[in-house]
Amino acid sequence: MNLTRADDVLATITVTFRPDITTIREQFAQLPADAVRIVVDNASPTSVLDELCELAQVHGLRLIENKDNVGLAAATNQGIRLAKELGCSSVLFLDQDTLPGQGGVTGLRRAYRDLRLAGARPGCIGPRMVDPATGLEHGFHKIKGWRWTREFPAPGANAPILCSNLNGSGTLIPMEVIDQLGGLDDGLFIDHVDTEWAFRVQDAGFALYGAPAIAFAHSMGNRTIRFWWLRWRLWPYRPPHRHRFLFRNAIVLMRRDYVPGVWKLWAAGKLLLTWIVHALFDRYRFAQTAAMFGGIRDGLVHQHNDPGDSRND
Repeated sequence: MNLTRADDVLATITVTFRPDITTIREQFAQLPADAVRIVVDNASPTSVLDELCELAQVHGLRLIENKDNVGLAAATNQGIRLAKELGCSSVLFLDQDTLPGQGGVTGLRRAYRDLRLAGARPGCIGPRMVDPATGLEHGFHKIKGWRWTREFPAPGANAPILCSNLNGSGTLIPMEVIDQLGGLDDGLFIDHVDTEWAFRVQDAGFALYGAPAIAFAHSMGNRTIRFWWLRWRLWPYRPPHRHRFLFRNAIVLMRRDYVPGVWKLWAAGKLLLTWIVHALFDRYRFAQTAAMFGGIRDGLVHQHNDPGDSRND
């Protein structure tokens, strides 16, 4: 498979849901001028849509307006289909709160091309993700033996890192890989959409790489639970409906053969810890735990449809 083309046209796909317009405006200003910029909005209020339409005119965006919230995966697939129609050779996924910085996207594309020239077979590449509020880094997920770990590159590190998973936002993918594997799994809606995609890419024989020399700013959540357990700790907060998706989708992935056993063990432990934290320290513990048990039930009865059956044609 030839993963490079002479007509290298990039499409950026940003999925929005009630976005902060100031952040979105900043993101658009940082994208390469030669990129096809696609925005897929999931039923934001009219006032927000009006501002997105205005930005579309200023920045030459392609705006897809959904009347209902179809979820992150389905909205991204809509953007992929439009990118195909426009003849784009690669896509870059972006969340509404991700800022690539000036030159960040260009650097990521260069890192991908360098890997190809070096004889690697990258299916995707992603940048370092840094929380602008705290300065904390997301790290790169790796499987080491029977451990699911995060690797944090040293300051100034440039060599690409072979990964086991990538954050969905900031992921650069050649269109040929999507042609072979299909798009994202619509049935997951949100949460673990990027995880499922990463494992499917690796199952097909491609590799995932992190580019430590390229940093994108990406919010890791504004709300936390602060609790005492031997010391003061912070835990990222999700509302009950998000925990239902999180638990459901984790169970769904545990039932799939191409998902590594290491991740399944780690995910089971993480779900248990999440339940304990919210059952003990969340003021809305009853709603939270009910949503989690509902998610487990949904995951056990979920019917698996191979995302590769739909090629985004």
